[in-house]
Amino acid sequence: MGYIWVFLIVVSVIVAIINGRITEVTQAIVDNAKLGVEISLSLIGIMAFWLGIVKLAEKSGIVTFISKIVQPITNLLFPEIPKNHESLGNIAMNVSANALGVTNAATPIGIKAMQEMQTLNKHKDTATNPMCTFLAINTAGFQIIPASVIAVLVASGSTNPTEIVAPTILITLLGTIVAIITVKILQRFFPIKDEGKKDD
Repeated sequence: MGYIWVFLIVVSVIVAIINGRITEVTQAIVDNAKLGVEISLSLIGIMAFWLGIVKLAEKSGIVTFISKIVQPITNLLFPEIPKNHESLGNIAMNVSANALGVTNAATPIGIKAMQEMQTLNKHKDTATNPMCTFLAINTAGFQIIPASVIAVLVASGSTNPTEIVAPTILITLLGTIVAIITVKILQRFFPIKDEGKKDD
């Protein structure tokens, strides 16, 4: 990927020199570097806020509460994970964070969920069915409120940043459904040896 970016930059500079527009290219680099820093700083607040919310949720028992509410869904999607296992709470929180569009905050929660699922893994060098299912859901990234994208649009000067909400809900919902169906079909055709439903 790095080579591709270098190639694009070099070609852009050469074309700009040939067309006598190197000044515009230089100014664009400076302006967009400044914009990148401003957008990054605006996202720090959102990420810090949601990471703090997640920490409070863990300490107050909200994670456990949420996992019990969504237990019928998680039991259906992750039949190999025992009920009340720690990973289910983090899976629920990860999906919730993604749904609210704070994907950066969802990442550490997702990593923790994967680590907890790994404790149930008999074959440590192979991803289990729950891991693959969780990865598919996480990658599809269902969102109800694309908060991070809205923040980027606001920082970029968009006059109507919320117009992406409806299309985002539709596309990410369809993507998540397709991801779940695909991973379940693949699990049926390529089963993991010795993996089955765990005892409570």
